[in-house]
Amino acid sequence: MGWRSGEDDRTSGDVSVDANAEKKPRRPRAEPTPTQRALGLLVRREHSRRELTRKLAARGVERDDATAAIDKLEAAGWQDDGRFAEALVRSRVASGYGPVRIRAELGTHALEREAIAAALETAEIDWDATARDLVRRRFGDAVADDRNAQRKAADWLMRRGFTGAQVRAATRFDPED
Repeated sequence: MGWRSGEDDRTSGDVSVDANAEKKPRRPRAEPTPTQRALGLLVRREHSRRELTRKLAARGVERDDATAAIDKLEAAGWQDDGRFAEALVRSRVASGYGPVRIRAELGTHALEREAIAAALETAEIDWDATARDLVRRRFGDAVADDRNAQRKAADWLMRRGFTGAQVRAATRFDPED
């Protein structure tokens, strides 16, 4: 039936199907309010106040309307820069970044120094152990004996935002050698 001379099962019967016969006209959707737009962004993930303002402006929301919407969501507990900072710290630590890099990224979101420091403190991370674990996973245990591997590991950790002391602890690098 469907295989004979290019026939299609849908057209082989006596019933003809008109695709446009029963379409109902759609009602136009109402334009979302700035608060609805901001909430739509916040339900996907945490956003800083600055990031939310920028995204709303990109969607055509006036700055005053965006500020009012964010103030309303902040008062209701939907938007919180402290919670955003903690989530970003957890995410970046899980991705293998160090405190210098994380602090710099939090600074780009216009967070206050106290909020940044609080987010890094509440994470309670042993940065030396984290750096050692990253080096061990990436370069293996032979880093302690191989100076070339130590340099590569140190450069890599510095690019990822670890401090010099954390790098030395992770690579067991003694600068007096």
